[in-house]
Amino acid sequence: MKRWLYILFFLPFALAFKAYGQEQLHTEIKGYKVPAIIYNGDTIPHITLRLVYVYPELKFKNKRQERYYYKLVRDVKKTLPLAKEVRNAVIETYEYLETLPDEEAKQKHIKAVEKGLKKQYTPRMKKLTFSQGKLLIKLVDRECNQSSFQLVRAFMGPFKAGFYQTFAALFGASLKKEYHPDDEDKMIERVATLVENGQL
Repeated sequence: MKRWLYILFFLPFALAFKAYGQEQLHTEIKGYKVPAIIYNGDTIPHITLRLVYVYPELKFKNKRQERYYYKLVRDVKKTLPLAKEVRNAVIETYEYLETLPDEEAKQKHIKAVEKGLKKQYTPRMKKLTFSQGKLLIKLVDRECNQSSFQLVRAFMGPFKAGFYQTFAALFGASLKKEYHPDDEDKMIERVATLVENGQL
């Protein structure tokens, strides 16, 4: 009789554990597929981690300095992608020009590129503030290792470069402005690096 009581008492628990065990066997394992390498017969996950940049913590002297920093972050996030697009357009144009047979074909292509760039970028440039425009000139130098003036002169000639420089000067800007990441543009470089790396 005692034996039957034990069986009746423990049977529901045993069945519950069995059902739970079966349920666990059918559970999907979630995770990520990553590249792997085989080393001495073992398969080892191979993951390349991105660089993480660590800067000293910023200490603002006042609210005005703090506002300037967050405005700079906003402006870099808006203008850095444009500077990278300019770099890509310069590289593509230069590589394509190298394939053209003569100067006439090159000039024809440059005019077509200029027309296309104006059509594509004029609406976006109009949305930039004055300070964002000046920042873009510096970031173009950062991305291309040449000032905007040098780029315009190289592709469109000295006359157009002079015209655009004069036009920019009317608004207090300069296409000849260079980027100095170790000096006056240290903070821009810090923000741009963190934005590029997805840390800001």
